[in-house]
Amino acid sequence: MSILSTYLSDLVAALPHLPGVYRFLNAEGTVIYVGKAKDLRKRVAQYFTSRSNDNGKLRVLVSRIADIKHTVVLTEADALLLENNLIKELQPRYNVLLKDDKTYPWICIKNETFPRVFATRRVVKDGSKYFGPYTSVTMMHLMLDLIRQLYPLRTCSLNLSPETIAKGKYKVCLEYHIGRCKGPCVDKQAEADYRSNIEAVVAIIKGQLNEVGELLRKNMQQAADEYRFEDAQKFKDRLDMLKRYQSKSVIVTPSISNVDVFTVIPDGNEAYCNFLRVVQGAVVQSHTVELRLGIEEEKETLLGYFIAEMYERLGGLSKELIVPFLPDYELPELRYTVPQRGDKMKLMELSERNCRLYKLERLKQLEKTNPERHAERILNTLKKDLNLQDLPVHIECFDNSNLMGTNAVSACVVFRNAKPSKKDYRHFNVKTVVGANDYATMVEVITRRYSRMLNEGTPLPQLMVIDGGKGQLNAALEVLQSLGLVGQIAIVGLAERMEEIYFPGDPVPLFLDKNSESLRLLMQLRDEAHRFSISHHRNKRSAALISTELTEIPGIGAKTADKLLSKFRSVARIKAASEEELAAVAGRKAAEMVKRYFQEEKSD
Repeated sequence: MSILSTYLSDLVAALPHLPGVYRFLNAEGTVIYVGKAKDLRKRVAQYFTSRSNDNGKLRVLVSRIADIKHTVVLTEADALLLENNLIKELQPRYNVLLKDDKTYPWICIKNETFPRVFATRRVVKDGSKYFGPYTSVTMMHLMLDLIRQLYPLRTCSLNLSPETIAKGKYKVCLEYHIGRCKGPCVDKQAEADYRSNIEAVVAIIKGQLNEVGELLRKNMQQAADEYRFEDAQKFKDRLDMLKRYQSKSVIVTPSISNVDVFTVIPDGNEAYCNFLRVVQGAVVQSHTVELRLGIEEEKETLLGYFIAEMYERLGGLSKELIVPFLPDYELPELRYTVPQRGDKMKLMELSERNCRLYKLERLKQLEKTNPERHAERILNTLKKDLNLQDLPVHIECFDNSNLMGTNAVSACVVFRNAKPSKKDYRHFNVKTVVGANDYATMVEVITRRYSRMLNEGTPLPQLMVIDGGKGQLNAALEVLQSLGLVGQIAIVGLAERMEEIYFPGDPVPLFLDKNSESLRLLMQLRDEAHRFSISHHRNKRSAALISTELTEIPGIGAKTADKLLSKFRSVARIKAASEEELAAVAGRKAAEMVKRYFQEEKSD
């Protein structure tokens, strides 16, 4: 045992059997991983057992650990929140990390005597209240517009302490004259009255619109009873504004009140997480983030991390959390619900839909900004879904086409890095097969294709896709076996009826999700091969029909007809050509026969 491993062993043995957070440091003293544990000693010791060698990322992490630090906490919930804070602060290389590429806006209620309400992208811990983050800037401004219409609040940044107001050094501004501010700077509005407005603003931001509406109704009725009809009308106008805003909210169900919904969808090296806040039956907040996965990629761990992150961001959560499964750590003051049916299940589906739409948007953005990385991501997904040994950078797909057994052709399309490589496409005119025999055609074409590639030393594809089911797949497999290419080229068949994927020797097909990137790539291959094959078959049929007209000329055979068509492109141009032009292509004798034939045809 080396000095380093002895040192680490002693550190692990000294760890307590208590909840806490541990930090792994490398030889330079940099924190490379932060983790939480219900039992520090047991959890950390697991990294140094033989079982840790099963995971490649974990093996690399353990090989770089030079020191271990730990912090003991009182509860498992404290461990979860401390871990979350340390990950955000230290950004360890092997941890799950947020991949937000932009700063989302918040609504800030400033910590001051007469609090301002405004939008900001900087969260400063100065005692101010922050609400958000808002992924939709439009919805945030709609909220701020409603607040400003309902309640006149100051927008200036003056120091409105009681002492400065008493000195009388300020004057009212335009906001006061147009009715958007009541002039607290000149002592025209009491602080208690202003604070009551701020309390109503907080209720609106939190989505407690019914309570605010009830208060407005009460004030309206009181003003009407006291014959203050102008004030009653103002309260009525505010109530109408509130109702219009409420009608724009996403109403889920009136029976569900004050819950938070969390969804996590792992996807390769990333995961997509959505948060919904539902207050009084309406979705009042939605936030979706992307995570970069670390060494611990269990979905329960990701969910726990995301819940802790939103808990920290929002300063707390609703008492009930709707989740797709229980996280690895639970916060004790919260109740977790895993719905199976009903309205709460519909909420979960809404959250998942937000997740998938965000994922689709990110992938489209990635395809535009970094096409190489986007292609690599798709190929890695395909490799995982088809259980391939090698990354399928080079894929070939074959398709056959014939009409009632005539003019049989086949096509091979080539994709490189998940994109069509049209310069590598190939057409095949079937030579040895008579009639409509799809299997024999597949054998001939694939034999010709890969025999030539082997003879020329051309690099072989990592994956071959056959348009068809088990029969076509088995025919192609026979060729690979005869050429000794089994194991060098992976092969699958894609049947068109239900988009099922067949593997050699497995009678049970694989069904991928219809929205799967892997299936979309395979379908694109198949459709492109079909298009390419059909276009060649159509051209060949057309050429055959034209050649028939030329070969009806006595003394003109198929080869001469093909020469003339290759040069002049159509029968009409052949008719219009001079005898010298025809002779330059087909010879003097053939030119004379062609000209004589069309002249006699014209005279008839």
